[in-house]
Amino acid sequence: MKIKIIFFIGFVYQFSFGQVETTINESQIPTPKITYTQFDFVVPFKGNKNRGDYYSDGSQNNNWFIPDGLGAKFGYGIHYNKWIGVSANSGLDFYGSYKLVTAPVFTNFRISPRIGEETRITAQYGIGKSFAIGRGNLQGIYQKGNIGIETGEGICIFIEGNHHGYIIGNALDKVYSINIGLCLFNF
Repeated sequence: MKIKIIFFIGFVYQFSFGQVETTINESQIPTPKITYTQFDFVVPFKGNKNRGDYYSDGSQNNNWFIPDGLGAKFGYGIHYNKWIGVSANSGLDFYGSYKLVTAPVFTNFRISPRIGEETRITAQYGIGKSFAIGRGNLQGIYQKGNIGIETGEGICIFIEGNHHGYIIGNALDKVYSINIGLCLFNF
């Protein structure tokens, strides 16, 4: 009989669960995160020198601009209410027409006023140094500026202009580009 009672008590305890919740400093509000990361993907475009020419199939080349490479940059910074921020950035850019890979290292300033419930217009300006990879000691002042539309999820589509501050080949080959890109912010 004792074994049956012990077995019954053990069986009942298997179905019982107790949890004590304790709230400490209930009035304290958690501090918001002031850091953010950003990741940019860009496609540089250049003017089409062959616009108006005819292809071998008889069709005409009517493109004003053609893709000229690919770029990716990463940044880490601080912000105030997603409205204004500053970050340290670096990345790689490839330009096919110059046969060039660059590594810009720059400080990025951003301002993002809200224009809708979840939409912001984002303007960014970056300044720093650009290093040409595989071209000896070729470096220059890097500058970029972009403007775009940012969603509430932290996705921004933008148009950007940048200049690397050095010349490849002759005096006409200044390294600059107009880019279309996608930026991902994580606040």
